[in-house]
Amino acid sequence: MATWDFKLPDIGEGVVEGEIVKWLVKAGDEIKEDQPMVEVMTDKATVTIPSPKKGKVLKTFGKEGEIAKVHHPLVQLELDGAAPAAPGANGHGTNGHAPAPAAPAAAAAPAASAAAPASASGSKVLATPVTRRMAREHGIDLGILAGTGPQGRVLKSDVEAALKGGGAAAPAAARPAIAHQALAVSKGDTRIPIRGLRKKIAEKMVKAKFTAPHYTFVEEIDATGLVNLRTQLNETLRHDAVSDVKISFLPFFCKALVAAFKKYPQLNANMDEATQDLVQKGDVNIGIAAATDDGLTVPVVKHVDRLTLKELASEIARLGTAAREKKLKMEELTGGGFTITSLGQTGGLFATPIINHPEVAIMGVHRMRKRPVVVGDDDRIEVRQMMYLSFSFDHRVIDGAVGADFAYEVIKYLQAPANLMLEMS
Repeated sequence: MATWDFKLPDIGEGVVEGEIVKWLVKAGDEIKEDQPMVEVMTDKATVTIPSPKKGKVLKTFGKEGEIAKVHHPLVQLELDGAAPAAPGANGHGTNGHAPAPAAPAAAAAPAASAAAPASASGSKVLATPVTRRMAREHGIDLGILAGTGPQGRVLKSDVEAALKGGGAAAPAAARPAIAHQALAVSKGDTRIPIRGLRKKIAEKMVKAKFTAPHYTFVEEIDATGLVNLRTQLNETLRHDAVSDVKISFLPFFCKALVAAFKKYPQLNANMDEATQDLVQKGDVNIGIAAATDDGLTVPVVKHVDRLTLKELASEIARLGTAAREKKLKMEELTGGGFTITSLGQTGGLFATPIINHPEVAIMGVHRMRKRPVVVGDDDRIEVRQMMYLSFSFDHRVIDGAVGADFAYEVIKYLQAPANLMLEMS
């Protein structure tokens, strides 16, 4: 018998760590080759890590909610025969009988986070996620602190020293320090740990809300023409023996955005916080927020301007299914320049959506209802399909007038959807 330390392999470009969401095995379990062992959450997605070998689990490294590092031990296995040879680029482990120490979230010397913010000098700051969160909550720029850890890594103690005045002072513009204390619980209360995707959502929402000064513009649209066109197209597709695609409203919203981007390209963009540049996207890649059992996920539909309505409908459905089944690939969660969020018929009258950082705008699609409306020059009353759209913008780069004009450009095409045919390439 031989013991073997399985190390966390590379799980995506630039990803050097992930949060342990759920252990699927425990010490003493006999596992098969390719059997799922653990779910790990990165900044992009939750991935399930399988075992490359058959064996017995001797030990797992790290608890649920802690941080696992790429190329650090994750599971120790007992194998029949000799231990596997040292790995190449796949990072699947090394020989040896002595397990390497675990790498918990608050350890003093883990590898640098892939999401490390740029320091004042433009270089990357080495710090653990716990240290980053603490600095962010207290408004401290990690780039101005002299790290006392290995390779200049900023430690939690360095941030604490800065708060007490024993280290580099927080910048003058920093937000007031906020002291966080654990809430007292009473009998009958239940603590629910915020982990995995829900934790990542929370972190991203806080970053988006505190980084981009939001403003929201809301307007209603008469979607009667859109409803009629969609019904007509789906009736045509129903008689197509080759295709079983059914078009939702989302492909039309995507195409209306494509047409509006031609006039307002600054809305299809990302904000580069490190350089303070607005990066207008060359491609039209639109994120479609999808509700899953674990929380909100935003898969990205690539090259929307090159797809037909039928192709868009198929791709949106495919990505939505993959999101719910946790089968999204890393590249299907990146590269977006704009996001659509919709709850369909449960979408309410309107809302104020939070921008999907580093994008600079988002569109919320809300419920559609029939109601009487005054139309025409003769002020006649008709029953029409009415709905609201809400747009949130980053006021640093999108002025109020520009945001409103963009919204009306989108609405123009949705209220006369046949005109989209003139804009499609």
